[in-house]
Amino acid sequence: QVQLVESGGGLVQPGGSLRLSCTASGFTPDYRAIGWLRQAPGKEREGVSCISSSDGIPYYADSVKGRFTISRDNAKRTVYLQMNSLKPEDTAVYYCAIDYVCSSSWDFGSWGQGTQVTVSS
Repeated sequence: QVQLVESGGGLVQPGGSLRLSCTASGFTPDYRAIGWLRQAPGKEREGVSCISSSDGIPYYADSVKGRFTISRDNAKRTVYLQMNSLKPEDTAVYYCAIDYVCSSSWDFGSWGQGTQVTVSS
């Protein structure tokens, strides 16, 4: 089993920045892809970003492209999501997740518990 623990969420003003972290522990059976999802109140789950060790190419939802940056530290078994120029519509619970590959379906096999991000003045 694998455990994913997110941190770094909080309250930030529009235009501000936050950096989310997710650390994995336990056994990860050749999982190469790790990414972030989010869900705002009353809305459907939305894929945010994914990166795979197979090619190292990051993928982003159009809504965050140019503002968010995903990175990973394999030695620390940690993935980061640097979020800049935050907007109120970025408010959501953010989840990290892992799977074998990055997919347009965002159908990850394992999820963390999530961390709340609130963008408001």
